[in-house]
Parts: sequence; structure tokens; C-alpha cells
Amino acid sequence: MSIHINAKPGEIAETVLLPGDPLRAQWIARTFLKNATLYSDTRGMLGFTGFFKGKRVSVQGTGMGTGSVLIYAHELIHEYGVKRLIRVGSAGAFQKNVQLKDIVIAMSASTDSAFNKLRFKGASYAPTADANLFIKAVEVAKKLALPVHLGNIFSSDLFYRDDPEDYKKWAQFGVLCAEMETAPLYTIAAQHQVQALSLLTISDSLITKEVSTRVERETSFENMITLALNLL
Repeated sequence: MSIHINAKPGEIAETVLLPGDPLRAQWIARTFLKNATLYSDTRGMLGFTGFFKGKRVSVQGTGMGTGSVLIYAHELIHEYGVKRLIRVGSAGAFQKNVQLKDIVIAMSASTDSAFNKLRFKGASYAPTADANLFIKAVEVAKKLALPVHLGNIFSSDLFYRDDPEDYKKWAQFGVLCAEMETAPLYTIAAQHQVQALSLLTISDSLITKEVSTRVERETSFENMITLALNLL
């Protein structure tokens, strides 16, 4: 049993879906998994294990931001032997063609966080998706006829920024959207030689100013979850 996850050994599958919102974890378990059981509710960060098409899979809430996702990823890898970490999160669009409810498969993640600058003594490290998971996700999306966007995203330490136009410098370089967890997730997965991939549903747009409701963010990401589970 780890500090932040009160699961017993063997209760967590080798593949774990990682929504930031614990209520989204609960919704995924109830909606998509058979025989789902709650293995952890420490700090209200819910975790479940169940079955999808006969394959055992877990879903664990991670909270928001670099520090939180690194804690849960570290404990899942080191305490429970998890081999595949698939983030299923929300993001804000930076490009006109990336619209509400679209799915983004994150090939890489730029960031304004200093966690890798500290680790690599000022040098830049490029957090990147596991190649095999990324290629498989593209193939599965085609089979399911799900339109997706592929490319670089932006993992920020700041949700509220002083300059609301700051995103434009990232958009100019083709960055698709912003969220807060992918860069650290890809880094820790690479460090410990496990697979990681981020699938993101666009919940708001910095261009059109459209915003999904709280309920929509919790429960309307069916296509993204279907894509993630079919990677099994």
C-alpha cells in the first residue's frame, strides 16, 4: 500500500487510465467497465479496477498539475507494477480547427514547468509519447472512425495566466492545445521505461471562448474513453 493509494497488492491492473477528475474516474468505471470495484478513495481520489471486453483495466484519478500527476504515476509504477499509463483528460484549444469535443492524441508535450530544467541542469528534455501506443491509438481511431488531431501540446503549471494572449506564441509554432499533466507523465514514464500516452478532449477554446459545463467535462467524453479502452 502506498501513501496516496490505499490499494492492496494485485488490485490494480497493469494498464491504468488517468483522468484528473476523480468523478470522471467513477463515471468511466460505472459506464464502461464490468465488475468494477473501488480499490482506493484516499483524499477523495477514486480508483477502480474492472474489465473491458475481457481485459483487466484500472482507472485512477490524479488531480491537477505536475506535482499531483507525478505522485500518482510514481506510486502506480513503483508500488503496483503498472506498465501502461493512459491519460484521459480535457484541454483548451489553441488552433481554429481544434474544436469543442475534438480528440487530441499528444505526440509530445512542451511545457513552462521547471521540473525538467532542474533534473537536466538547465537543458531541455522533450517529453514524448510511447511510440507504440501512439501509433496504435492512431490505428484504433481510424478503425473506430474517430477524427483526431495529432501533434505537440502544451503542459502548463498555470491555469490562470497574467497575459490572456500568451497562448498565441505557442499556437504560432503549431501547438494544438493546453493542459497540465502530460509533460510530467511522459517524463516519468520514460525514466522508468513504461508506456504512456495522453488522449485529450477539447473542453474549451482560447480562440472562440467556448467552454464546456462541469457536467459535460465529467461525463461527455465517450469517444475518448472508447479510444483509450480499445488500446487494450
